[in-house]
Amino acid sequence: MATGFHEVRFPLRLALGTSGGPVRRTDIVSLSNGRENRNRRWRDARRHYDAGSGIKSIGDLYAVLEFFEARAGQLYGFRFRDPLDFKSCAPGGAVSGHDQVIGAGDGVSAVFQLVKTYGDAGGVTVREIAKPVLGTVLVSVGGVLAAPADFTVDAASGRVTFLASKIPADGAAVKAGFEFDVPVRFDTDRIDVDLGQFQAGRIPTIPLVEIKP
Repeated sequence: MATGFHEVRFPLRLALGTSGGPVRRTDIVSLSNGRENRNRRWRDARRHYDAGSGIKSIGDLYAVLEFFEARAGQLYGFRFRDPLDFKSCAPGGAVSGHDQVIGAGDGVSAVFQLVKTYGDAGGVTVREIAKPVLGTVLVSVGGVLAAPADFTVDAASGRVTFLASKIPADGAAVKAGFEFDVPVRFDTDRIDVDLGQFQAGRIPTIPLVEIKP
């Protein structure tokens, strides 16, 4: 993760009205025969959000202003919970230690990066998870749930480290389940507040953009 990051989360109650999601960058060249050449410029999607619609009250307005000032605008990144995609499983499911494959044991490697895989019969995308929520990470090795004392989780990088005596055996599937945040920053150095109503107001737009590890 780039420097300039605060391990704090954008207020959850304000994130519930967020719009946005993943953005990709694709070059498309139309050929003279009517066909196309398509080239993926970005390996991974970059998420963009607008949290402005979640602001309803004077208290909400002040909470955003305080958070914005504490981050010095665009200078410092922070955690943001995507209202739709914040777990290793589908939104309505319960996190399980068997949700996502994060590697295979070789009898030597102790460190595994948390990832989330999106795929179907047509294709697969693997997303690195850098900001897991501590206390939510479950891990299994070879189909058996690991004890919390068998590993540690770095909440700032998403790396799972097994104790020396608990390193996964060769060929053992290592899986994990977790909740996670998206590392973002404000995509503006300006917040415009509209106080058009008594004891209420709005901020028309609060653009956020994902910070890549």
